Amino acid sequence: MLQNRSDASIRSSRTEPLLQAHGLTHAFDYTLFEDIDISIRPGESIAILGISGSGKSTLLHILSTLLVPDHGKVLYRGKDIYAEDDRKLLEIRRKEIGIIFQSHYLFKGFSAQENLEIASLISDKKIDPTLMRALKIEETMAKNVALLSGGQQQRVSIARVLVKQPELIFADEPTGNLDRQTAYEVMDVMLEYIRQRAGGLFIVTHDEKIAAKCSSVYRLKEKRLMPVIL
Repeated sequence: MLQNRSDASIRSSRTEPLLQAHGLTHAFDYTLFEDIDISIRPGESIAILGISGSGKSTLLHILSTLLVPDHGKVLYRGKDIYAEDDRKLLEIRRKEIGIIFQSHYLFKGFSAQENLEIASLISDKKIDPTLMRALKIEETMAKNVALLSGGQQQRVSIARVLVKQPELIFADEPTGNLDRQTAYEVMDVMLEYIRQRAGGLFIVTHDEKIAAKCSSVYRLKEKRLMPVIL
């Protein structure tokens, strides 16, 4: 009987959402979106489409601990992230959540390898060499990131996030600086990562073909999230 309860608990942990948002509303000069509900389950990838200024990146910032919403809650594993103290929130950002920005935010003056080593030290995770091969950046590791092309810098920034082995990945136009074939390959790397680790991916993009690779697609339009079939 005790074994059955344990098995049920394991099954439940695999199906319960990693992240849930309820009633999210936010405005700057005008209301971007209101009363939005969304959840990310283990192994799930979600893409958000929308025109510039629709609030896609703002929604990503709210879900990824970077911006407190005007209204609503964000629950990570059932706990309200914005009710946590600063120390706990920082721990979540460092070890549980990975954020890939449109800008690379790599450490200038450092090599690609050193950028990954910093992420490794912060997260206390070892660098997996197969990651560099998958992202095709092995030959860039010894180079100063300032000498890399925009596409190479983007792939290094993605590797830096994956080195942390986060449970949730938030990506804001992660393939914007990549050619079509490389964009597909990078997207496949991220999708394979969350499949292997039962993690979650939340991506903001203008590219419908990239979005179509995700398990769920929404369009942020007229302050609402609308399901899309691509």
